[in-house]
Amino acid sequence: MTTDELLEKKVWAVVGANTDPEKFGNRIYRRLLELGYRVYPVNPRYTEIDGAPCYATLSLLPEKPDVLNMVVAPRYAEGFLTEAASLSIRDIWFQPGTYSEEIAALCDRLSLHSVQGCVLVETAGRI
Repeated sequence: MTTDELLEKKVWAVVGANTDPEKFGNRIYRRLLELGYRVYPVNPRYTEIDGAPCYATLSLLPEKPDVLNMVVAPRYAEGFLTEAASLSIRDIWFQPGTYSEEIAALCDRLSLHSVQGCVLVETAGRI
C-alpha cells in the first residue's frame, strides 16, 4: 500500500487530533476535511474538536474508517493499533515521529498495512 493509494480512500480517523491549530493533530484533521474526506477525530482527552464530536476510542466511531492516521508518539499507539486490528481497520498512516521498530513489529503481528509520511506534505498542491 502506498501513500497515494491511501489518499484515494475517503474515510479517515485521526488518532491524536486536538484543538490546537498549531499542532499537527489539528492541522492534519482540518486538511483532510478541507480536501473532502470524512474524518473522525480520535483522542480520549477531548469530547469535541472544531465543533465535531471527538471519540475516545475507535470502537465509538459512527463508521469504520478506511485509514487510521497516527499522530501520537509510539508509546500511545499500541492500544489504538490493537483496537484497529480487532475492528478490521488494516491501513495505517504514520506521521513522522510516530513510528518505531516496536510499532513496526506490532503492525506485522497484527497484519496491519502501514505507510510513513506527512499527510500535509503528500497533499500539498491539491485543491
